[in-house]
Amino acid sequence: MFARTSALVFVPQCGQVRNMATLKDITIRLKSIKNIQKITKSMKMVAAAKYARAERQLKPARVYGSGALALYEKAEIKAPEDKASKHLIIGVSSDRGLCGAIHSGVAKAIKAEIANLSKSGKEVMVVNVGDKLRGLLHKTHGKHIMLNCKEVGRKPPTFTDASIIATELLNSGYEFDQGSIIYNRFRSVISYKTDNKPVFSIDTIANSESMGIYDDIDADVLRNYQEFALVNIIYFGMKESTTSEQSARMTAMDSASKNASEMIDKLTLTFNRTRQAVITKELIEIISGAAAL
Repeated sequence: MFARTSALVFVPQCGQVRNMATLKDITIRLKSIKNIQKITKSMKMVAAAKYARAERQLKPARVYGSGALALYEKAEIKAPEDKASKHLIIGVSSDRGLCGAIHSGVAKAIKAEIANLSKSGKEVMVVNVGDKLRGLLHKTHGKHIMLNCKEVGRKPPTFTDASIIATELLNSGYEFDQGSIIYNRFRSVISYKTDNKPVFSIDTIANSESMGIYDDIDADVLRNYQEFALVNIIYFGMKESTTSEQSARMTAMDSASKNASEMIDKLTLTFNRTRQAVITKELIEIISGAAAL
């Protein structure tokens, strides 16, 4: 009685072929990359200005580090291997990124140091100077983190900043026997190296055999010198790390600008080829329609 009628369904075909971008897509992509290139060039200029200032301030800061380590080297102070059961590691980085492998290099050195000391049965605690370093160590070595210092890297480090970090460390109550500060040592504009310097406690310095040649040093003077030396080494490490960070950021932004230029050239070529193909197609349709008439 009733016949079921079937209707033909026409699915509209898109004019855009899969994996083939339209002119509008390429234009949007080009505009986006050009904006990114403007940002990277601006960040490179800012990093260059900060690097020049950091390099000027690094030379006098190195005097603090060499002066603080002079007594350790001349007196040949070393912690006894059988008694040095507590080790402290101070890692220096910052809160800012976009600077290559600056932070990951310090984190990698700290992880290796923790692994070596833990195998020897020593207790290891870490002080993070910079939030980026905390993020890299929190998941895998969170139990070793004793202190985190933030708001580092936004402004050039000062001696007051190093004094605050050293005061927090001394007031934490952790009595370590030997320690080390791990930082990025600046070598040139395009080169830096992860380095470490020793840090000793007041008991280790006082019980050193070589300290007997200094007869006029009493306990108060020795403690004041140890605290002052700790601040100097932290300040020295922060200055070295800041200069390395700014040079690495300047290099990274320069590479990003060059990569953006290459992408812009490739997309411009693709845009011109696609536009030419569209124009040729439209001309063929016009000519074909005129010939049919």
